[in-house]
Amino acid sequence: MNRLLAAILLPAVTAFASDLPNKKYLDLANIKIMVSAAEAKAKELNVSVTICVVDESGNLLFLEKGETASLNTIQFAQKKARHAAFYGSPSREGADTIKKGHVEALEFPEFFPNQGGLPIKVNGQLLGGISASGAKSEIDEAIAQSGLDALLKQ
Repeated sequence: MNRLLAAILLPAVTAFASDLPNKKYLDLANIKIMVSAAEAKAKELNVSVTICVVDESGNLLFLEKGETASLNTIQFAQKKARHAAFYGSPSREGADTIKKGHVEALEFPEFFPNQGGLPIKVNGQLLGGISASGAKSEIDEAIAQSGLDALLKQ
C-alpha cells in the first residue's frame, strides 16, 4: 500500500517542485566583487570605513571594519544596510523623511535615517543591502555605490 501511495504521489510532488520560482541570492563570489570595488573606492578616496552586506531580510552576510574606522561604524553600517534591504530604498531617504518632520518613522522596524546604505536589486528583485560607514555620508554612499555598480556590471 505504501509503495502504491508513493508511486501515485511522487509525480505530483515532482511536478509541483518544478513549478516553484527560482530565486536569486547573493553568493560569496558576488559579495567579494562588491566588497572589492567598495574597498578600492574607499582607498581611492583615502578613507577608512566599515563595509556591510546583508540579505533581503537584513541578515548579515559580510562585515569589515576599516583599520582606523571608529567602533560605532560597525553598528551604523549594519543599520544602513538593513534599512536599504527592508525598505528597498537608500538609507538617505530615511534621513530625508526625518528632515521633512516625519519623526514617527523612527518607530518603523530597521528604519535608520543616515545616508550610506543602498538596496541591492538585480532585474527588479531585491537581494539585500550594501553600506559603508565612517566617512561623510555622501562619501559612504559613493563607496556603497561602487560595490553595487561592480555587481551590476556582471
